[in-house]
Amino acid sequence: MAKKQHRSSWKRELNDIVRGTCGGFLFGIPLIYTMEVWWIGSLAKPRLMMIAIAIMFIIVFLLNYTEGFRKRRNNWRVDEAAIDTVEAMAIGFVCSAFMLWLLREITLEASLKESLGKIVFESVPFTLGVALANQFLGNSEQDNSASDTQKRNSISQHNNHGLHATLADLGATVIGAIVIAFNIAPTDEVPMLAAAISPPWLLALIAASVVISYAIVFQAGFSDQQKRRQQKGIFQRPLSETTISYLVSLLASAMMLFFFQKVTFTDPWRMWLEHTLVLGLPATIGGAAGRLAI
Repeated sequence: MAKKQHRSSWKRELNDIVRGTCGGFLFGIPLIYTMEVWWIGSLAKPRLMMIAIAIMFIIVFLLNYTEGFRKRRNNWRVDEAAIDTVEAMAIGFVCSAFMLWLLREITLEASLKESLGKIVFESVPFTLGVALANQFLGNSEQDNSASDTQKRNSISQHNNHGLHATLADLGATVIGAIVIAFNIAPTDEVPMLAAAISPPWLLALIAASVVISYAIVFQAGFSDQQKRRQQKGIFQRPLSETTISYLVSLLASAMMLFFFQKVTFTDPWRMWLEHTLVLGLPATIGGAAGRLAI
């Protein structure tokens, strides 16, 4: 019995971390594509970094004290809120560092001070996303009322037509991708990042986009996760839905880049591919958020 409870506690902890991480990506991705933050971080002095960390700790502590990104607690204590704040900030730092490393904004050749400055300033929205994930994004495990059950059954019957469910998902993916990536597409960050990323890193970018999208929709416990697994669309299996949604997000990215004349028909196909894959990361995360909304 004790071993089973121990395993259950580890599983719950892992689910909390996954949900917090996905919330961090949803909130933090737009700022990652902002060169002004890279510059501020790279020039920040240690004292300014410490002030930023202290302010972030206070804000996240207050958020965790009132709600937090965990599902398990009802009554809060100061020590628990402090522990969760440290954990939320650690997740934010790791997510920020991973994205900056993936986009080649921090490398082994860069100075430690420059890299730490970028990580600290970019981690602010990631950390806030971790702390706010459980508040602003509903979860299926806490939704057990009879009215909600009837609503899910009604939606399930409505979505029995495979084509309807598929079109609804594709439409939500396009809308979510545009909402997140539209303000990034016309900026100079996309060509700057595309120029710095080599083909192996583009493959890593593809893998990260797909994994994050899958985790947000099917693993983080946002919205009604069980309902998403039961939908009857043409591609409504987790792996196939994630793959198709990623391709749709890439298509939306290419259209946005063309709309803002960041790529034209006279440009080589490789330029189209690189720019589209770079913008495809925030677009895919936006598409995942869009699918959560339906």
